[in-house]
Amino acid sequence: MHTELLLDNQICFRLYTATRLVTQAYTPMLTELGITYPQYLVLMVLWEHDNQPVNDIAHRLVLETNTVTPLLQRMEKLGLVTRKKGEKDKRMQIVSLTKEGKKLEERAYKLIPAGMGERLSACSLKLEDYQRLAQELDSIINTLKK
Repeated sequence: MHTELLLDNQICFRLYTATRLVTQAYTPMLTELGITYPQYLVLMVLWEHDNQPVNDIAHRLVLETNTVTPLLQRMEKLGLVTRKKGEKDKRMQIVSLTKEGKKLEERAYKLIPAGMGERLSACSLKLEDYQRLAQELDSIINTLKK
C-alpha cells in the first residue's frame, strides 16, 4: 500500500468535499432567491462591477467563456441580466444587470452572509483563520492557474 494514495492523505479530497458541502449549504438560500450557485457567482461579479464583457466575467470566475455563455443565457431568460454587443467591438458581448438583478443583491445580502455565518458558527475557526485560509487557497489557485 502506498501511503501517498490513501484517501486520508489527500488534500484534494478535503478541498473537493469542503467545496461540495459549502455549495450544498448555500442551496436552500439560493433556492429562495431563485438562482443556482454558478448564477450567484456571476451576480457577485456584476454587483461588484456592472457592464462587463463575457470574457472578463469568465476570467474573474476562472472559467472558460464557453462555460459562462450558457449560464448567462439562462440568467437572461430569468430577467437578471442583459447581453448586448460592445459599442467599439461588435464581437464583444457586454453583460449588464437588469433592475431585477440589482434588486437581488439586497435580498442576497440579507439572507446569505447571516445564513452561512449561522451554518459555520459551530466551526472552531475565527475570522483571522478564515482570512488566512482564503490567502492559502488563493495561493493554491494561482499556482494551479499557471
